[in-house]
Amino acid sequence: MKPRLSHVDAKGKVRMVDVSDKLVTAREAVARGTVMMSATARRLIDSGEIKKGDPLQTARLAGIMAAKRTSELIPLCHPLALTHVSVELTKIRGGFEILARVRTSGQTGVEMEALTAVAVAALTIYDMVKAVDKAMVIGEICLLEKRGGKSGEYLRKGTRQKAQGKTMP
Repeated sequence: MKPRLSHVDAKGKVRMVDVSDKLVTAREAVARGTVMMSATARRLIDSGEIKKGDPLQTARLAGIMAAKRTSELIPLCHPLALTHVSVELTKIRGGFEILARVRTSGQTGVEMEALTAVAVAALTIYDMVKAVDKAMVIGEICLLEKRGGKSGEYLRKGTRQKAQGKTMP
């Protein structure tokens, strides 16, 4: 059987997926992204000299808030009662890595919430630092892991160590 999109019915109309018959299971997703910037911008962040305040702490809070409001931003996304959201920002060569981990017990997964947390955290950094570096690049936003539900576990190839906060070779 050919795979088909779950948000499209047999006639091609978009629809919200009915999850009422799905089992409630523990669900978890981890997403990642980066914000690349100039050495000057990184130095100003490190020294606390960004005039708008601390972009990393603000981005962490923005990412958490965004995960909680994902269903208001993404059409057809189910509203979920999240049990955990963490957003970690790590300095990497040329910028920062953003890692979001989201959990719930429910009938549908939290991949969109993790991805939204990363995207909004990255946009928040851009907003707070753009006066210093308009050439920043937001990129590599992707799902690293997901657990729970009918489809089980997904692990992006080559990312096990990164998803656990370790540096990959």
